[in-house]
Amino acid sequence: MSTKPLRVLVLVCSTRPGALGPAVGRWLVDAIAPRAAELGVELLPVSLGDLALPFLDEEGEPGAGVYRHEHTKRWSATVDAADGFIAVTPEYNYGMPAAFKNALDYLGREWAWKPMGFVSYGNTSAGTRSVQHAKQVVTTLRLVPLGATVALRIADQMHDGRFRPDAGRGAAAVGVLDELVRLAHALRPMRERVRPASRPAPLPGSYVRTLTPDDAPDVLVLQRCCWVEEALANDTLAIPALEESLEQVRAWLATWRTTGLWRDGRLLGMVRTRRVDDDWHVGRLGVVPDLRGQGVGRWLLHEAEAAAEAGCRRVVLSTGARSARNIRLYQAEGYRTESSDATTTTLTKPVPADVPRLTGVPAGA
Repeated sequence: MSTKPLRVLVLVCSTRPGALGPAVGRWLVDAIAPRAAELGVELLPVSLGDLALPFLDEEGEPGAGVYRHEHTKRWSATVDAADGFIAVTPEYNYGMPAAFKNALDYLGREWAWKPMGFVSYGNTSAGTRSVQHAKQVVTTLRLVPLGATVALRIADQMHDGRFRPDAGRGAAAVGVLDELVRLAHALRPMRERVRPASRPAPLPGSYVRTLTPDDAPDVLVLQRCCWVEEALANDTLAIPALEESLEQVRAWLATWRTTGLWRDGRLLGMVRTRRVDDDWHVGRLGVVPDLRGQGVGRWLLHEAEAAAEAGCRRVVLSTGARSARNIRLYQAEGYRTESSDATTTTLTKPVPADVPRLTGVPAGA
């Protein structure tokens, strides 16, 4: 399971003045907040009434992701940043509220491969028919509805004119959160995969994204797998990639631009880059042992070179002095030895002139 924090939107779906929805939403957040803190989940209540979304007024298809109106762009950014949702919904005439349907219809990719739980409320059916109606829609958007739900019959949960559900309903709400978190973690690779790719990846089903400090656990595992061979070749364990702690990895991920190659939630390879004066430094080029010899390392090296910022004259990298396989790869790619001692060989090459240059990339971007 990923260690990255999750953001869960609690969507209060009723927009009718005086509706019970806000009270149900407040109860839900209070009921699950302690468990959310234990799981490292950020809860963000969102009232659809506060969004002021008109009935769908975008000219383009939502699936295209090209939005003209500012209200759509704000809603897109809010949903895109979320990892899952809990919809607090009443039942209107055997169905979901129109505002809820409208909010769903505005977007496309932003919803994909994220779990959605439901807390419904109503009279005879406790809002369950609204949930059944909503599930037909959310699955079309590639949202994944939970099996766990909470259904609140209004007459049973009102006491002295106030909404006060019993402890059993609170425990059921925590169960919804637990299931949502498990599913959100499991679906994370699918969410990352549906993001628009800027370039094709080298292996079927793989994808590329920039690594952040939240990826430190995956990077630490990859380093321990990849640099054992270097330790054996150079007859030493004094290799930074093998000695670093989780916090040390997290720290350098915040200052280097690091590209990661992923497939099905597994980090297959990485390379980090940054500018030092007029040199473009490349480091931590690693590929999981079972994929070596398939051109992945060479592909990552080319990606690192292509990212060189405007004004850089040389690409600089280092490897173990006795890492013959690495040195052969770099020499085949046009690198020449700049210096070498008993432990480290440094190689350089001119920045390739036939690739576009970046004007600047923020650290950790």
